[in-house]
Amino acid sequence: MTIYEVNLHVDPDAAPAYADWLPTHIDEMLAIDGFEAATWYAVEDADDDRVHWCIHYELADRAALQAYFDGPAEAMRDDGLQRFEGQFTADRRILTPARATS
Repeated sequence: MTIYEVNLHVDPDAAPAYADWLPTHIDEMLAIDGFEAATWYAVEDADDDRVHWCIHYELADRAALQAYFDGPAEAMRDDGLQRFEGQFTADRRILTPARATS
C-alpha cells in the first residue's frame, strides 16, 4: 500500500466554498485506477489563521501512484488552482510502509 498525502492550507474566506468542492474532487480521485480509499482530516495544530486539511489517499501500490502522476495529475491539480487561485497552497508527500508491525 502507498499513501499519497495532500496537505491543504486554505484562506478562511475561501474555506467554505473549498469544503463544498473538495468531496467531489476526492470522489474524482477515487475514480482513478489504483486509488482505493481516502480520508479527509482536519489539522488542529496550525499556527496561523488559515484552515488546514490533510487528505490521505490509499493506493494499491507505488506503480498506481506513478500512473496517476504520468496521467491525470496535472488536470486534477489545475481544477483546484483555477477555482481557488491564490486562496490556498498545497504540499504533498508519499508514504510507504517502512516495516510491518503486528
